[in-house]
Amino acid sequence: MLHEEKKEKFRQLVENKFQIYNSLFMSLPYDKMSNIGMLLPFLYEESKAGYDAEKSPEEIVEEFFSKHTDLKTEEQKTELLFKIIQYIERQVVLYDSIEDAAFPQLHAESDAGTVLQLHERALQEHQLEATRKKLKDFAIKLVFTAHPTQFYPNSVQRILHDLRSAIMNDSITEIDTLLQQLGKTPFLNKEKPTPLDEALSIIFYLRYVYYDTIGELYKKIKNSFGTPNFTPAEDLIQMGFWPGGDRDGNPFVTAEITQQVAQELHLSILKSYYAHLKKIRRRLSFRGVSEILNRLSDDLYEAIFKEESDISDVQILNKIKEAEKILVEQHNGLFKNILDDFKDRVKIFGTHFATLDIRQDSRIHQEIIDEIIAKKSDLDLENASTEEKLNWLMTTDVVLSPSDFEGITKDTLQNVYNIKDIQHKNGERGMHRYIISNSEAIKDVLNVFALFRLCGYREDEINIDIVPLFETMEGLDRAQKVMKDLYELPVYRKHLDRRKSIQTIMLGFSDGTKDGGYLKANWEIYETKEQLTKVSADYKVKVVFFDGRGGPPARGGGKTHDFYASQGKTIANHQIELTVQGQTITSVFGNKDQAKYNFEQLLTAGIENDVFKNSKKDLTDKERKLIEELAELSFKKYSDLKAHPRFVPYLQEMSTLEFYGKTNIGSRPTKRGAGGELKFEDLRAIPFVGSWSQLKQNVPGFFGFGFALNELKNAGRFEEVKNLYKGSDFFKTLVLNSMMSMNKSYFPLTSYMKKNEKFGEFWTILFEEYNLSKELMLELTGFQTLMEEEPLSRLSVKIREKIVLPLLSIQQYALIKIQKEEGNRSAYEKLVMRSLFGNINASRNSA
Repeated sequence: MLHEEKKEKFRQLVENKFQIYNSLFMSLPYDKMSNIGMLLPFLYEESKAGYDAEKSPEEIVEEFFSKHTDLKTEEQKTELLFKIIQYIERQVVLYDSIEDAAFPQLHAESDAGTVLQLHERALQEHQLEATRKKLKDFAIKLVFTAHPTQFYPNSVQRILHDLRSAIMNDSITEIDTLLQQLGKTPFLNKEKPTPLDEALSIIFYLRYVYYDTIGELYKKIKNSFGTPNFTPAEDLIQMGFWPGGDRDGNPFVTAEITQQVAQELHLSILKSYYAHLKKIRRRLSFRGVSEILNRLSDDLYEAIFKEESDISDVQILNKIKEAEKILVEQHNGLFKNILDDFKDRVKIFGTHFATLDIRQDSRIHQEIIDEIIAKKSDLDLENASTEEKLNWLMTTDVVLSPSDFEGITKDTLQNVYNIKDIQHKNGERGMHRYIISNSEAIKDVLNVFALFRLCGYREDEINIDIVPLFETMEGLDRAQKVMKDLYELPVYRKHLDRRKSIQTIMLGFSDGTKDGGYLKANWEIYETKEQLTKVSADYKVKVVFFDGRGGPPARGGGKTHDFYASQGKTIANHQIELTVQGQTITSVFGNKDQAKYNFEQLLTAGIENDVFKNSKKDLTDKERKLIEELAELSFKKYSDLKAHPRFVPYLQEMSTLEFYGKTNIGSRPTKRGAGGELKFEDLRAIPFVGSWSQLKQNVPGFFGFGFALNELKNAGRFEEVKNLYKGSDFFKTLVLNSMMSMNKSYFPLTSYMKKNEKFGEFWTILFEEYNLSKELMLELTGFQTLMEEEPLSRLSVKIREKIVLPLLSIQQYALIKIQKEEGNRSAYEKLVMRSLFGNINASRNSA
């Protein structure tokens, strides 16, 4: 579909429908809100014209009150602003639902990056066998996390789900009723969700989206590429799960919570099988077959509802095979395809549904290890070297009991003990990874290995992959040396041999970008992957990279297919594995059509990379040197910004940073370390990036890029950069993702800050770098506008920005009142927090 055709279709299916259904909002039964729909356009117009005239949000909102209302008291005014926020929040939900409903009509089965297109291309280029071979040595894995980047309460999620279906069917009556329900349903959690709540929220998607999506996609791949001698591996598409297992910085994730979440995952997949089997039994009503399937149904029911009963995937598969044998021998294999589909799903999802990972910070592990050594060894902790500590850990016969300790040490040991039980019930695939964030040294991996030994595991019983997460600039720099030392260590090498010589390594884009800036972080990770690919190959280890890529480009996100399709031959490509959270779950993988399409995009990106030749994927020495030079220049500029004395105070005083922790959208605190003065290192990547996004400045997604380009331009070398952009897919992807960040920036919103005595100069630095980056990237790409090649995303962003502009005005207005210490501080703080949600939810297409 051509750009213009697509744009026209988008106008019909999304823009026009939004206008029509939006008019239904006018009559919604909000309490005391009858005229909000009439007033909102006035606030939008005041905002648009006001920012063009360089007015401050305070002037804009006050003018709106005086021109369009007769409100006098502060209380009346803040009450109206709250009602407007509620109204806009619901407009965002409506727009999301309309855009989601239009997805299948805007994306064709044969689009670039789909399984159908991959098959066509493989056929034309005589690469079918090569593609099948790659399908045997490849997998994609989405790891769902509970990071609070967008969470509607479950009640709103369910309405969203139903609203999308009603819009697809153009059922005005049902849409009207659902909008009324939306008008009366609270959008806020009264209390912070627990990790179990977060887990259940995502398990909803596993059951009602991914069980079918992954099953159907596997069938599609099997039908496209399968032969009598070739069936794609069942683990081709996998799911990972962090809520309830990720204790990094989350004191509410305990050993008990981890067990509860593992049990919920186990029960949820059994419920999905039970429901699926119900449908199958309606067709397979034949003598001999139906009896076996009825018994299987009873077994599943007992395993779900009776505590003393359980069932394994092997038992389920044995019953299916029994039924299959009779079906083929006595009933001509009638409906065998639906039994095959069920069998495939049992092989894919086992009794675990998604793999629950454990994650903890290396520094916490060290504190635990030190406490154990102080209590259980003869070492003098104060003077013991790292080598002495490791030597004791790897040779001691001491077996610890959690009850000998208190607090985090007790809980960590209990969790390690519980892993055996979880693996017994959910299968080894249900929990087989222990991730160590902030990994910077060999001890960080060995400390975890030692924890298993200390909990009485024999070395051949440690059925766990220990996964270092390198995320800071320092960690990335040391990664190659750490892995080389580990591969050379006999005890770890033996462990790896038992794990089929596969080593998973995680790389953190979010903290990397926060630490080093956008260009430097992406290049550093690219080079680190190359080094780790080489060192792993040298030691005959198969390395799998797991990317901590957030939603927006500033957290390593952006166009995922383009990013993975641009990785060259120097980076191991056995598996594409990445974290998905918050708005990315709902916006990119939130319903069957979108999820299937985006799973396909990931899958084909990895396969194309190996099967089809493309010189633009492999960097020449000259291109490498140029990217290196640009990365260093941008890092220098970004480091200067980080070192600016106003950097952290600006975020603290002028942004929503302080308010992230007060919202009830996630169970995890917003900063590491308790109390005291806020330091840059303590900032979590999500509130950090989110606060820039709320200011509409998106600094981590572009800052330093324009400076680097300008330095080369001033040196008369801009043609070199243009050639790099044309010749390297990797560099092109970085530029386009950075442009996406800038396209969502809107500096007029905060231009009032340039007059601020304390922060005026700092704001100007940000604004100048934004203008420079935008100007030079347009020159580099030859575009007239940002995101020129992505008309649908650009249109979507434009409409969303229009919806939330009044929300941004309200948020800035409230922040200004708080800074000036005027009026009811508590009411203004609530306004800031309420507007946070709408802004976050509206920017869902940042992935």
